[in-house]
Amino acid sequence: MKDHFTVHLEPLGKKVEVPEGTPLKDVLFSYGVEFPCGGKGICGGCRVKVLKGDVSFDERHRSLLEKLNLDFSWRLACQSYVTGDVTLEIGQFDTFILADSSPFLFKPQEGYGIAFDLGTTTMVTQLVNLKTGKVIGVETAVNPQAQHGADVISRIEYAVLQDGQATLTRLVREKFATMIHRLIRKAGGIAPEKIVVVGNTVMHHLFCGRDLTPMASYPFETPEGGACHFTPEELGLKTDDHTDIEFLPVLGSFVGSDILAGILATGMAESKDPLILVDLGTNGEIVVGNRDRILCASTAAGPAFEGTNIHMGMRATTGAISSVTRSEEAIRVHIIGNEKARGICGSGLIDAIAVFLETGKIDIGGRIKGESGRIDLTPEVFLTQKDIRELQLAKGAVASGIQILRETLGFAPEDIRNVYVSGAFGSFINLENTRRIGLLKYPADKIIKMGNTALLGAKMSLFENGDKIRDILQKTIHLSLETNPDFQDIFAENMIF
Repeated sequence: MKDHFTVHLEPLGKKVEVPEGTPLKDVLFSYGVEFPCGGKGICGGCRVKVLKGDVSFDERHRSLLEKLNLDFSWRLACQSYVTGDVTLEIGQFDTFILADSSPFLFKPQEGYGIAFDLGTTTMVTQLVNLKTGKVIGVETAVNPQAQHGADVISRIEYAVLQDGQATLTRLVREKFATMIHRLIRKAGGIAPEKIVVVGNTVMHHLFCGRDLTPMASYPFETPEGGACHFTPEELGLKTDDHTDIEFLPVLGSFVGSDILAGILATGMAESKDPLILVDLGTNGEIVVGNRDRILCASTAAGPAFEGTNIHMGMRATTGAISSVTRSEEAIRVHIIGNEKARGICGSGLIDAIAVFLETGKIDIGGRIKGESGRIDLTPEVFLTQKDIRELQLAKGAVASGIQILRETLGFAPEDIRNVYVSGAFGSFINLENTRRIGLLKYPADKIIKMGNTALLGAKMSLFENGDKIRDILQKTIHLSLETNPDFQDIFAENMIF
């Protein structure tokens, strides 16, 4: 009797042999199948079609398929196990990972350094010649923790409620070591003087092995947000013992060292004029300030902008509608990879709503006109009324956060010199459409797409002795937006398109 079975993956032409009972989740994650809800079976993001053979399923699985309007030729990978030879149809996803090539001022030093941006979804690292400031190597990867949830809330739930923190820490440290070794090997085996890691607060805690329990319940604060230092041996790195490895400190419960690095990258802490930094990733962070004082906050915005909680939402990968435009003849969509549309990512969602606001298909309150309660973008992909509401909540949260931080500091809109938009999602968005829906209410010439400010700031910190980081920490205050007495009124106003 066979105890191993073969899983064929089409149209990739791949086959994987695994023991009986292996979770499909473990087989398919490395091939780009997403698990946005962290394996709860409620989002359908991990659905695969059975072409040959069978994957057995129970009554709960059957019920979940019915709720998602999927027939029984489909399976949810997060609920499935290998029980025999099977052929599955999956999409081939190519994930866009944003590195950085921005120039910056630095004081030349001897040796080499490594900057590492640990994102919730993606990971990217660069090897830098400290004498020239030149990037001489780049490695990117999808964060392996993503098989346990697409956002930080899912990771917290898995870590705390399912006792999975040790697993998440092991996964990310192993991938970190693999990427660093590959980077060093390609560069001829050079030994870095310093490695600087940045990431959001949850990534900081998981990488550093610090307790996430305080972040699982109100008031969502953590006493363990300081810098973490490691020896190469502690992280399984085969490099010189003198290499200094530091995960930079966080700014607040949901504002991490990636935003600290962003403040460094924008020069906000040294600017006479007030600046705004907005990071629209899996968790929307906002910073407003200048050389005198800086306020930061987080918003529950990222999931919608990255496709989560949207009926046919997905990340900016192959098959996602990434932009929507209007011509005299028709509505046109662009699909990443020029393939059949599988869903829509955040930039496409913003474009679609802006376009249908102009055509009158959606009113300023966000209601879809007509009896169907949906808007078809392609024969396969459509938007629902709930999708519009999710985007309204996200954009209302960000716009409200910007307004509250700015007004708390006493700045008028015209006082702001520049609004910097960072992150991979920020690189995709159409700025005119973000202004049209009321997400960023500033003149177009003041809004600057700045790319991966986390990675840029991490590279800049390789040349610093820590003084600038300490200066930022001293003048930055983390603000809880909900404590503002006018929050509900401001949020309601910003919900309107």
